[in-house]
Amino acid sequence: MCKEIYNETWEQRKVSDITISYSGGTPQAGNAEYYNGDIPFIRSGEIYSDHTELFITQKGMDNSSAKMVSKGDILYALYGATSGEVSRAGLDGAINQAILAIIPNENYNADFLVEWFRKEKANIIDKYLQGGQGNLSAQIIKNLELGVPSYEEQNKIGDFFSGINNLITLHQRK
Repeated sequence: MCKEIYNETWEQRKVSDITISYSGGTPQAGNAEYYNGDIPFIRSGEIYSDHTELFITQKGMDNSSAKMVSKGDILYALYGATSGEVSRAGLDGAINQAILAIIPNENYNADFLVEWFRKEKANIIDKYLQGGQGNLSAQIIKNLELGVPSYEEQNKIGDFFSGINNLITLHQRK
């Protein structure tokens, strides 16, 4: 196995400087025209899944703040029991206000960012969790600072941890 040595300094960056991020919204509850459609509606408890139980209609999308995400986008849970959880989207779908979608700018690796968020989860929760229900805000997450290596090093780190996570998932399924 070839070991590469990286000596470059990691740059400090705010999440908002290296990504585009947005949260969604929920169509009006009880309005039958907004639900049972063909658009998967991803909720914060489903960010690790490749399917969802709830679907909304295009009319529900058009009349709410729900926003679309693509498979592979970073999903960060802001509210409730899943606050601080992060994953890559397993499907194309709409998100509600409890999820922050994070899309890295060019030359920033999504797997690297996911692993950084996972590593920092306890610190973020301890420092910023607000409210009795346990809510983080999108603004808090966007203002977090992280050390970022070169794109090549991000790819190596992201690939390494992604491989480990895939191996863990494979063993959990057995």
